[in-house]
Amino acid sequence: MQVMDIFVSAPGKAILHGEHAVVHGKVALAVSLNLRTYLHLKGTTTGNVSINLPNIDTFLCYDLSELKQLIPNSCGKMEEVKRLDAELVRRLREFIGVTNGNLDTCNMATLSFLYIYLSLFGSSELPSLTVSVWSELPTAAGLGSSAAYSVCLAAALLCASGAIPAPLKEGDHTARWCQQDLERINSWAFQGEMIIHGNPSGVDNAVGTWGGMLRFLAGKIIPLSRVPLLRILLTNTKVPRSTKVLVARVKDKINKFPTVMTPVLDSVDALSCTCEKVLSEMTCEPITGEHYNILEELIDINQHHLNVMGVGHPSLDTLCRVTLAKGLHSKLTGAGGGGCGITLLRPETDSSVVQTTVQDLKDCGFDCWETSIGGLGVQQHSPLSVKEEVLDILNSY
Repeated sequence: MQVMDIFVSAPGKAILHGEHAVVHGKVALAVSLNLRTYLHLKGTTTGNVSINLPNIDTFLCYDLSELKQLIPNSCGKMEEVKRLDAELVRRLREFIGVTNGNLDTCNMATLSFLYIYLSLFGSSELPSLTVSVWSELPTAAGLGSSAAYSVCLAAALLCASGAIPAPLKEGDHTARWCQQDLERINSWAFQGEMIIHGNPSGVDNAVGTWGGMLRFLAGKIIPLSRVPLLRILLTNTKVPRSTKVLVARVKDKINKFPTVMTPVLDSVDALSCTCEKVLSEMTCEPITGEHYNILEELIDINQHHLNVMGVGHPSLDTLCRVTLAKGLHSKLTGAGGGGCGITLLRPETDSSVVQTTVQDLKDCGFDCWETSIGGLGVQQHSPLSVKEEVLDILNSY
């Protein structure tokens, strides 16, 4: 079986508004980050399948004859997504030595890759191939790095198996799949996320697939057709946190003070809807300073709400204080309790202000990037359209 040479990428995600309130039936807005995960799938003649993850210094190689033994007899080639195959997952966990349930980043990435690979090719001829992945996203920071990885895997392996066509035509630099193929990519990426996270919401892989902005309410994910490209600073405080603990903390506070906290959740819901309305206006009429004034006020209000919910942290207070000193407005994104925050940059914000702010945040011990939100979802690349430094890494394996 001849397997194509394919480059794909998918974006990370940030929660613009609605953290924690979404768990309680309120609206959340998720947006794509212009920080991407890149994947190169290359056919080989080695009789092996290998995966290279230089971000975490990992190189793994498996013999195809051993992998074939792991496929349950009932597992044929599955181009359409079915329920997660618990027996295949069990066999793969045993194969890579993680039967105790503790998965580190390397094991999660390996398990997700092998599951999608074996599910898509099934008991037919397993192709020899090498998959190399490089990400601009930090791992375990609440920025959807695992989902971007799963989306890239799904897109590349679906193309390699012939389940969907490669959209890139001769002479193109980048290309996107049609809606039907994107839905298939998203479904398989969700399978990868289930393996990694157990019970994911589906928001992260949907952002990685469609990009732009998504409205999430009561389990329903609605991609918004148009969204303005907004400049931001993305800051990683590098303070570790447990999403599970933070979600439980908010729930406890709501149970303890229902008459106090219910209006807070309602306010966050209204805030998300107001933000969505403003962003929609910015795509169909001239963008004004007033649009940015409103977005900045909403950011400040939301950050105060999140502190009231109990998911703030001194490191996030520092982020807000440092950026406000430069006239910039920030809030946490994700679960809170540390982790990451976003800072809105106006179009007229001078580069010197951005540079000094980034340096001030780095002086606090944080990592900081200037990027944007609202970019494209998963896409196929020609090698010419991949950043040179990324291409060098992907081609070095």
